[in-house]
Amino acid sequence: MGKRSNEPLVWSLFSSGGVIAAFMIPILLFLFGLAFPLGWIEAPGYEQIMTLVRHPLTRLVLFGLCSLPLFHWAHRFRFTLYDGLQIKHLNELITVFCYGGAVVGTLLAGYILWNIP
Repeated sequence: MGKRSNEPLVWSLFSSGGVIAAFMIPILLFLFGLAFPLGWIEAPGYEQIMTLVRHPLTRLVLFGLCSLPLFHWAHRFRFTLYDGLQIKHLNELITVFCYGGAVVGTLLAGYILWNIP
């Protein structure tokens, strides 16, 4: 048997992170960056937001919203450095840096979301 590749896992994280980054984050940026501050839509109160964030399903969605785009970034940045800048001799270091950063960011997001009172 040959060595199993982790490439399907990496590509699935890349694609799901891209979908989240393309569809969900712009909606949140519009709401919290324009619509609420400019008064186009009435902003929810602090207690309403905290009640929503305390729900386990919301925490799971926020976890995905934080972690999946990090893996999308890691994959895109890795191949930008590897193919675009032709830094092929540092492939292992770049891989560890990119995906390690995504894992650290994911763990940090999980820790923060787990410890919301």
